[in-house]
Amino acid sequence: MTSATPLPLYAIGLGSNRRHARFGDPRRILLAALDALEGDDIEPVDVSPIITSDPIGPSLRRYANAVALVASPLAPFEMLERLQEIEAEFGRRSGQRWSARTLDLDILLWSGGAWSAPDLTIPHPAMTSRAFVLGPLRAIAPDWRHPLSARTVRQMAARLIRPKPVDRNAEAH
Repeated sequence: MTSATPLPLYAIGLGSNRRHARFGDPRRILLAALDALEGDDIEPVDVSPIITSDPIGPSLRRYANAVALVASPLAPFEMLERLQEIEAEFGRRSGQRWSARTLDLDILLWSGGAWSAPDLTIPHPAMTSRAFVLGPLRAIAPDWRHPLSARTVRQMAARLIRPKPVDRNAEAH
């Protein structure tokens, strides 16, 4: 009798802030993207609630954001290719960074640890500074440890929202 090795897990960040002619508003786009993620070699495990967040950069439209946990034998670069194919199916165009987009899919974490290549860095370099990532991720994987800092998602989220100390010198003036 052999024991099956569990498939690697990925935490995938989903975001949208532009309507789509077929799928509708950003929330419905994320729901459709979750369906599109499921395939022969990608198995959904859990999904966070969908939240709304303010945009980063020049876009004025609010985002719908969520995080999905998926199990897959795909290597990180293969997962990235799959995510880019899904983005293209939803009409994602390359262009201005942080502009309005129909669908943005990012690999946040991978159970294999860290990965670095010219087009892909895991863990996602900006995830620890983004509440719209850590909040949904905390809802479904609070104990997942960042492979570089060793902090749990719960700890990273708490550090992000914790009040910052006041500069006492600035108060005196």
